[in-house]
Amino acid sequence: MVEARLIVVWLAILLFVAVNPVVNAQTTEAEPKDAAETEISVPVAPVMIDGAVLFNLRGVSALPAAERAARITANIKKVARDASLDPANLTVVDEGPITAIMAGENYVMGLVDGDARLEGIERPELAVVVAERVRRAIERYRADRQPDALAASGARAFGTTALLVLVLVALRWLWRGLDGKLAAHFERRLRALGVESMQAGGSERAGSVLRSTLGAIRAVMMLVAVFLYLNFVLNLFPWTRPLHARVTSWFVDPLRVIGEGVVAAIPNLIFLVILFLLMRWLVGLIRLFFNSVERGSVTLSGFDPEWARPTFKIVRVLVILLGVVVAYPYIPGSSSAAFKGVSIFAGIIFSLGSSSVIANLIAGFAMTYRRTFRIGDRVRIGDAVGDVTDIRLQVTKIRTPKNEEVIVPNSTILGGEVTNFSTLARSQGLILHTTVGIGYETPWRQVEAMLLLAAERTEGTLREPRPFVLQKALGDFCVTYELNVYCDRPQAMPQLYTELHRAILDVFNEFGVQIMTPAYEGDPPQPKVVPREQWFTAPAASLPEGSGPESK
Repeated sequence: MVEARLIVVWLAILLFVAVNPVVNAQTTEAEPKDAAETEISVPVAPVMIDGAVLFNLRGVSALPAAERAARITANIKKVARDASLDPANLTVVDEGPITAIMAGENYVMGLVDGDARLEGIERPELAVVVAERVRRAIERYRADRQPDALAASGARAFGTTALLVLVLVALRWLWRGLDGKLAAHFERRLRALGVESMQAGGSERAGSVLRSTLGAIRAVMMLVAVFLYLNFVLNLFPWTRPLHARVTSWFVDPLRVIGEGVVAAIPNLIFLVILFLLMRWLVGLIRLFFNSVERGSVTLSGFDPEWARPTFKIVRVLVILLGVVVAYPYIPGSSSAAFKGVSIFAGIIFSLGSSSVIANLIAGFAMTYRRTFRIGDRVRIGDAVGDVTDIRLQVTKIRTPKNEEVIVPNSTILGGEVTNFSTLARSQGLILHTTVGIGYETPWRQVEAMLLLAAERTEGTLREPRPFVLQKALGDFCVTYELNVYCDRPQAMPQLYTELHRAILDVFNEFGVQIMTPAYEGDPPQPKVVPREQWFTAPAASLPEGSGPESK
């Protein structure tokens, strides 16, 4: 699988390298041509009659292009409204630096050499072409406002409006039955699959999604119908034709911009796909290496196999960040001001709200490499004592002997004290210790022998290393002895302490020695011991077999 991915990635890279020089060469060859053909940008404005552009004109500082175009448009409309003027009598008069277009005695417009250079032809030729366009515009202006033309346009508009109403009503009526039947059929098919999630309400949710999708399709179809209606009706009347052009641009221009953007982004998208495949292959290769280290197939000097998984996570994040840095300039829209603004905003939010998160992440990795503990260890963190069940980058989960789950932030662990009962218990054993206070009248050798006997009777403790007794203090009323025993099961500490204390009580009662812990004010008439015949006083008689000293 890895070899196949590698072959695919290298083929994609070779294809990109092969295509990229051709694209660069084409771009390089096109640049001088574009530079030669492009002159200094000149502001121009269109002369429009009833929404139709006749021609574009340039302007000067004293008469901007928009103002000049508005004056010429007003002159053409004035001539068109004057029925006494025949558009066939338009004349072109050369007046030195200006070529004027006249309608009888009425001045329509003038052309200069700058207008001719803008079109790339001579001024007399441009004047003839412009005069012809003006003549046709005047004729069309008058024809569109004739009563019979307006009546025909009104009839077509009325018929189109009626057709639109019928189409919308038909869509609503047909779709109301169609979406219900399709949704019901879809829900039945999902239930027939026998999938538990589908039977537990998933089919109804899927049907609701289907109905919403069908509703969206219906809305799009209605919008298309309304657009076609407006596009046709607004073009029927001369007064609404400018609005017709705007409506068309409102719908078409966004689609055109999106299409051009998609086409322009195709090379960058190809690069991003290749980069994604390369990063995915690289992460898979790194995962394979660290999995081998974790299993022991690959050994690194001074590198603990337990570090393989967290190290892989760190390396994976670094590789992904490197990929994001490389891919950023090629993301569509990354150079726009909106994208940069969103990036800055996201960075500020992340910096303000992620301080504790980053601290916990760093603490989580630091604990891993410090070998603080591992999953399954019995630890004490603050007031919490229990077994580590999960170690994450931000928190560590502990299950206490009372079956409680304690979640501790890693930053708290890194800055506090941690007691690990399991680390040395695996190799050297964990020492369990308890203290008793015995009067001075009891020989210390007898006390130590009884404590060691109690240790021998405690099941679950280790015989090697051997238990030992320490005399901790010579107190005012008693001698404090400490019994130390070894065990290799830190999770069994509560049970082992219980068994050890039971054994101590049984042994001292058996030999008639009074435990003075913690202290006393005077010697009682009778020693405070439990005679053997009272060891199983009710309800102790109901204790399970093997809980008394005879079972030792």
